Amino acid sequence: MGISARTVRRKLDAHEPTETPQTPQPTVVVADTTFWGRHYGICVFRSPALKHNLWWTEVEKEVMATYHCGRKILEERGWTFTAAVIDGRRGLATVFNDIPVQMCHFHQVQIVRRHLTSRPKTEAGRALLHIAYTLTYANEHTFASRLERWERRWKAYVTEKTQVLGTTHWYYTHKEVRKAYMSIIRNLPYLFTYQKYPKLNIPNTTNSLDGSFAQLKGKLRAHSGLTKERRYKVISEVLKGEI
Repeated sequence: MGISARTVRRKLDAHEPTETPQTPQPTVVVADTTFWGRHYGICVFRSPALKHNLWWTEVEKEVMATYHCGRKILEERGWTFTAAVIDGRRGLATVFNDIPVQMCHFHQVQIVRRHLTSRPKTEAGRALLHIAYTLTYANEHTFASRLERWERRWKAYVTEKTQVLGTTHWYYTHKEVRKAYMSIIRNLPYLFTYQKYPKLNIPNTTNSLDGSFAQLKGKLRAHSGLTKERRYKVISEVLKGEI
């Protein structure tokens, strides 16, 4: 564009971020946090129906207090949340325990695949991964039935323990398969919320917000080396949809 890096930095220093006014109203909210490195992230609340990011803040780590704060601020501004879509972070569902909560299907499959890999070596792992892959097109009854059949067949396998030689300590022998299975069991109450409340039009993924994060990171890659203050100004303008 013919603008020097020095000019860009000067304009960023002079810029004061402002909020884009939005009329508070009932909406489904998607809430998530994305990170650059280990100690810098942005927590965002987004309305997928309005295609608008409602609130965001810088964080050093993902803690539930941030989500509680975001919800409180938005409700004080007049927003009403009809449902929430989350990525499965432990404890996050409790932030929205008074409204319907939907667990992102994409993140659930990612969790299972992280423990099993995309090519499980065991029959139990392959069968469980196949069940996870049916999540996006199954209904709750069908999915739960498949999971129950898997559990009946592999219960002894996932509860098998190995004793540490010479001690009283033990560990689950097939711990990764067990972790994948337990993640589904733990999140099962939130995997089909979108089917239980069709009138709310709840998305079954956090894709709306994930898209914002991808756009945000793409734009920041073009401005490497920014100070923290300048970076946050760019982040705020991208999340507002201004650039």
